[in-house]
Amino acid sequence: MVRRGDGSNDGAASTLKEIDVLRRTAAGSALALAAALSLSACGGGGDDEGTGSKTIQVTLANHVWTENLKAALPEFEKSTGLKVELTQLGEDQLSDQYNVKLNAGTSDLDVMMYRPLQEGKLFGKNGYLSDLTEDVKGATDWNWGDFQPGPVEAATYDDKVVGVPLITETEVLYYRKDLLAKAGYSAPPKTLDELKEAAAKVQAANPGVAGFVARTGKSAAVTQFSSYLYSFGGNWVDESGKASVNSAEAKQAYAYYGGLLHDHGPKNVSTDMSWPEAMAIFTQGQAAFYTEASSLYKNATDPAKSKVSETVGFAPFPEGPAGSKPYNVPSWALGINEASENKANAWKFIEWATTKEQTLANQKAGVPGARTSVSSDADATSTYPKDLVEASTAGAKNGVGFDRPQVVKVPEARELVGLPIVDAITGKDSGAAADEAAKAFQALLDDEAK
Repeated sequence: MVRRGDGSNDGAASTLKEIDVLRRTAAGSALALAAALSLSACGGGGDDEGTGSKTIQVTLANHVWTENLKAALPEFEKSTGLKVELTQLGEDQLSDQYNVKLNAGTSDLDVMMYRPLQEGKLFGKNGYLSDLTEDVKGATDWNWGDFQPGPVEAATYDDKVVGVPLITETEVLYYRKDLLAKAGYSAPPKTLDELKEAAAKVQAANPGVAGFVARTGKSAAVTQFSSYLYSFGGNWVDESGKASVNSAEAKQAYAYYGGLLHDHGPKNVSTDMSWPEAMAIFTQGQAAFYTEASSLYKNATDPAKSKVSETVGFAPFPEGPAGSKPYNVPSWALGINEASENKANAWKFIEWATTKEQTLANQKAGVPGARTSVSSDADATSTYPKDLVEASTAGAKNGVGFDRPQVVKVPEARELVGLPIVDAITGKDSGAAADEAAKAFQALLDDEAK
């Protein structure tokens, strides 16, 4: 069964609310996007060039990326002689349709927009996604090597490329430049030890202002906690695939994250906060530091939403004992239904939709793409804060391609591995909680392996 999202917002969800606003930018993007069309006639694909329907069945999510793409579709159809029948659905409806069509083995679904970290393992395990390895390697001008390592990792299953990443985000440090300067700091913290020290110092000097804020809900916090876990040298599973959330490194990460919120977080902090609640505390001037997805930055820089829009700064995720290892993940990717009888033309569509030109146009419209050349392009990032671009670039370079356990039952796994976070925040024994979480998570892994 295809599972729906778990209800927590992981950065990209906020863009869904901006579709109406950014739809107006799509027409302007269309001219730039049309430059990519020449590549669409050069696609590979699993079928011979002369086979397959001239109509491509494409199913996409309601997203700003989709709105931008729709504006350029007429040019794609004119250039290639192909017709695109587009189905656009909300996340829950998308899950429902995939649940019905993929389980039935239907062939009337060619291109599918999916979430690699939420349902990628399920789709891969069930053989729903076509192997695109030869396609991406064969499209030399399109340049698969231009895609960031983390998103590529997330779109790979069993050593096979099954998706092309579209939209990316990494975890960065949001901070108050004015409060740091007042406390005598000339630069943001570079290590987790420095972050803890600065949070304590700023909090002591500013009564009523928390030193640090972040997500606290056991499920919602998992994605942001993952960067701490990796930077301490831990992971969800070890090299043998066994649960490792009770390793020494993982226990240190739980204790650090929860301890930072317990000691320097908002007073009487809720243990059920996702990003909207945590972001609100930061943007209302009630916290000095905040670690969160880069994609949510406009909530902090928009004067209409934020009281700290003039004083917010961004920095790379701080280094832990294992270095700075934030997640760098694709929230969405494009794949081809394994049961499709139109794979060659489906690949032509994906190749066109993910060219450098298309990615560049989307980045200008506020949708961060997965191509390295675009993320470092001065023109593409001219509307972004300079320090955010630098922080995101660092995250893309060192990032890990997943921000949650890579399992089929993602929501259940997040609930299990998130429990020690809550215990650490409330001052309980997070080490003991990690031991219990490891047992429960291992049982889930064993069940999925059957």
